[in-house]
Amino acid sequence: MEVAFIYIAEAYQCYHGAAIAIELAKRGVSITNFYADPGTPRHLQRIHDAFGAPAPQTVRLVESFVTRSLRGLKYLGVFKHRVLRDNRDALNRFDAIVSVENTVAMARDEGIERPKLIYTPHGFGDRAYAFVPRVAVFDFVLVAGEKTEQRMLANGLIRPGDYALTGSVKLETGARLVRSEQPLFAVQRPTVLYNPHFDPKLTSWNRFIEPMLGDFGAQNEFNLIAAPHVKLFRRSSEAAKSRWGARSTPSIIVDPGSDRSVDTTYLWSSDIYVGDSSSQVYEFLARPRPCVFINAHGVDWRDDPNYVHWHLGDVVSDPERLMDTIRAAPERHHLYAERQEQARRATFGDERGSPSMRAAEAILEFLSRG
Repeated sequence: MEVAFIYIAEAYQCYHGAAIAIELAKRGVSITNFYADPGTPRHLQRIHDAFGAPAPQTVRLVESFVTRSLRGLKYLGVFKHRVLRDNRDALNRFDAIVSVENTVAMARDEGIERPKLIYTPHGFGDRAYAFVPRVAVFDFVLVAGEKTEQRMLANGLIRPGDYALTGSVKLETGARLVRSEQPLFAVQRPTVLYNPHFDPKLTSWNRFIEPMLGDFGAQNEFNLIAAPHVKLFRRSSEAAKSRWGARSTPSIIVDPGSDRSVDTTYLWSSDIYVGDSSSQVYEFLARPRPCVFINAHGVDWRDDPNYVHWHLGDVVSDPERLMDTIRAAPERHHLYAERQEQARRATFGDERGSPSMRAAEAILEFLSRG
């Protein structure tokens, strides 16, 4: 049996899928990892090393001249369509394709008909983007827990018998990677993680980062990690990233996209989460702790299903109130602790055993149907 894992976007997505490939390979499946981001093989090797697995087999996705010309533009949907078309013959020889991004459903439009399409989402958030109609194109879907399961069933995106509950492969992978990490700060204080979204319509970065750096630089109660979603700096130059990194101090880390920003290091090393719309808040809540949410765009959020996570901590809209809200978060955590625990259970389901093993067994059972 031959299975392709396809990473058609940024390298961080392999933290959601590589461990499943490792487990399938242990069971005799031939695995080929196709990728678009040139940084992906290094991340795959890092994960394989953490699991004590042999080196991964990797293949760079072919890109025609026209496809390459679209890479730097904002028409990523068109770009991904063309990448799939450029690699149609190579991908059609596989029994199954596993993707961590739902855009790979477009494979059917590009003549990739033979392989079964298997989808494992690369996040556990509340935004409607995770529940778009193209998810229904996949033949089999892996979901972490009941929260995603129920919403996908309600929207007709998955079918009984054609999905499995697995838990979080990324959290399992991260636990392997951060075991030997040294302390992030020389002086140990409660650490605040600021983890804003990348989307200009959702992110709080532009309004809040400068006030936060000023406020945290003027106090000695907390350490701060400012680690936005890696896509925020996707199109930034290395010089621009370096300028942001240079804003770090002994008590502040400004990280525009290192390995630590994608492998759960910061999530496990922090005591208080501050964010807006990133699904990474649920990864943080795998161990419930105080949260503060930033409403930077005046959203009417209380009855909006895209902002369910904002019911798990205090919400602030004024940069001048943020520091006081952070200071109050530990004492106010009891107001949200039970809701956070319920959210954790609904998001991750059965946390016993290995999510990657469950996922691999579920895929094999599905493919064995013929």
